[in-house]
Amino acid sequence: MTDPITRIAEALERLAPPRPEPADPTAHPAYVWRGGLLTTAREFAPLPLAMLRGVERQRDTLLANMERLAAGHAAQDVLLWGARGTGKSALVKSAVAAVQAEGGALALVEAATADLEGLPDLFALLAPVERHFAVFIDDLGFDAASDARALRSLLEGGAEARPGNTRLFVTSNRRHLIPRDIAEQESAINPRDSIDDNLALADRFGLSLGFHAVDQDTYLAIIRGYAEAHGLTVEDADAVQWATRRGSRSGRVAWQYVVELAGRTGKSLDI
Repeated sequence: MTDPITRIAEALERLAPPRPEPADPTAHPAYVWRGGLLTTAREFAPLPLAMLRGVERQRDTLLANMERLAAGHAAQDVLLWGARGTGKSALVKSAVAAVQAEGGALALVEAATADLEGLPDLFALLAPVERHFAVFIDDLGFDAASDARALRSLLEGGAEARPGNTRLFVTSNRRHLIPRDIAEQESAINPRDSIDDNLALADRFGLSLGFHAVDQDTYLAIIRGYAEAHGLTVEDADAVQWATRRGSRSGRVAWQYVVELAGRTGKSLDI
């Protein structure tokens, strides 16, 4: 008969199973860093780069930087900022997939904004790996400059700066990541110091790519690109009316229209 202590220990193990092993950082195209654990991203299948319309300049610049990173050459940390739904996140993932398709030793690691304090642990895990990593943080923003100091240290000048085989790729709706507090700047003894503190984080990204609301022609071009890829027929007037009802034109709204169009015609979308 099993003694009581053993039974209690076995019950506790069932209640709190051992922490799973981290995913092999050399084996998969994309990962997720969450709660201090590296796990494999499920179904990493970004859009082909050719389907992302209206961001050609940003695409070419970002892709060139990622190719340098994958080759082990000097590469920049990148901030992608601008209007919602303009393709910032999709572009990062698609660019990584494009480099991988060319044989580049590059993987995506998506880190949640809630796990920024764990980035040093992630960097320590990735540093000895014979591979390069695009560490992706989506939709980042801070309420105050003081909240961003840990990330500033990681980008430049801190005791635990990120290793040479990783670079940060951050998207944000704010150009400077921190909202401008006009009242605080006006009440400061030296307003210039307050402004500099708010800009200090964005300045640490060597590459800053802006994304802006698209005009109607670009919006329709994006829709046509998606529609052609999926064998759909588009009526411009209907597409414009869709955007009008949504109150905006963007790559996201264009894709949502294509989903609607496919649904109306009884088709499914593979992507």
